Amino acid sequence: MGDTHLSIGVPEKSMEIFSGWENYQSRIEQNWKQIVQPEDTVVLAGDISWGMSLEQAKPDFALLDSLPGQKIILKGNHDYWWNSMKKMTDFFEANQFRTLHILHNNCYAYENIAVCGTRGWVNMPGESADAKVLAREQQRLRVSLQAARNQNLTPVAFLHYPPIFANSRNELMLEVLHEFEVKDCYYGHLHGKIHNKAVKGLKEGICYHLIAGDYLQFIPEKIL
Repeated sequence: MGDTHLSIGVPEKSMEIFSGWENYQSRIEQNWKQIVQPEDTVVLAGDISWGMSLEQAKPDFALLDSLPGQKIILKGNHDYWWNSMKKMTDFFEANQFRTLHILHNNCYAYENIAVCGTRGWVNMPGESADAKVLAREQQRLRVSLQAARNQNLTPVAFLHYPPIFANSRNELMLEVLHEFEVKDCYYGHLHGKIHNKAVKGLKEGICYHLIAGDYLQFIPEKIL
């Protein structure tokens, strides 16, 4: 599931002002507890917390850590608390958040697959692309997928931004997905009426899955 947008530490940022987001934080918690078992792993595809710093996001991390299963977290465009890998892992360790793991220039093995991914970048019609950011995100995805290949694992890609949206295509991200023969790509970021423009299902050999929290009605989607 992507886009939990937790705001325990910054309640003024609550998403409840938007249609479909009523009581979303309690719904996430309740649905999670009904579905996820302690031995499960959950991938959170960006926009985890509205906290502006690790300390401000701490109550949200505490909630996630209290829920069943291991959690693999990647960055979204609103994760302003995001920091260096060392600072984030040190923060989790200092606060005894034992079930939270950062996906950043790496991959995580789960049975015979590898959880791979990065934030990605938006490439919308009429908006100028940031070449440096695009190149950096492409490289991060490549590093993650190469780590899976090195372990002879089947890669499953998780992004925050969709690599294809309506008539927009992020060719740099698509190039890497095809290079590493990714068959399934999960992404979030899209909310509300925009869900109707999301690319879902098989396209050019890759099956795309929208997992934004409000699209899933805050019910974690089972992959395996």
